[in-house]
Amino acid sequence: MAENVIATRAELIRTKGRITLAKNGYRLLKKKRDGLIMEFFALLERAKTVRQELDELYIDTLNRMNIARVLEGDVKVRSVALAVRAQPEVTVTTKNVIGVAVPKISGTTPKQSFSLYDSIAITEAAEGYEKVLHKVIAAAELETAIRKLLAEIEKTKRRVNALEFEIIPRLQRDKAAILLRLDEIERETFFRLKRSKQRLMAENQPTMLKVRAAAG
Repeated sequence: MAENVIATRAELIRTKGRITLAKNGYRLLKKKRDGLIMEFFALLERAKTVRQELDELYIDTLNRMNIARVLEGDVKVRSVALAVRAQPEVTVTTKNVIGVAVPKISGTTPKQSFSLYDSIAITEAAEGYEKVLHKVIAAAELETAIRKLLAEIEKTKRRVNALEFEIIPRLQRDKAAILLRLDEIERETFFRLKRSKQRLMAENQPTMLKVRAAAG
């Protein structure tokens, strides 16, 4: 019999309830795990696309900057960059994905007066870097969400495995042990009652014989 298991009808009822609860939790966690995995792969595909777009956009913008440096010179490009005072703003909030809080990142870039640059090449390079910034924010949001989902998937998998291979089997063993012990107790009780009946009949037999003799 399993250790520390009390063989009573009440304990059997409680154990059956725990088994039902564990099985329900197991089904819910499996659904959550499967949903998280589907969402993970969907985000992974989006992240790959965004990362590829970011790489292509960065290379294009870098080429634009090189053109601006050739046409305008490093001194002018540097002076225009130093003239920019306003900084981009990044806001981080959270959103819920299948019970997991993942970051929602948004960014804004201040509107610059590109006409002051007096250079189409510098203007195009600056606009390119603004697009790069927004794409970096999108990639950061997706990749951070992927890491959080992956961690939640691993945690959920551990809980599913614990229920499937440890908790539910242990509870079922406890249930079987209780049933076995209760059956033994029932048989023992039956035999005790049978022996008691036989003993009573044996004890009462002389009295019954006397009664019959007297009646005869």
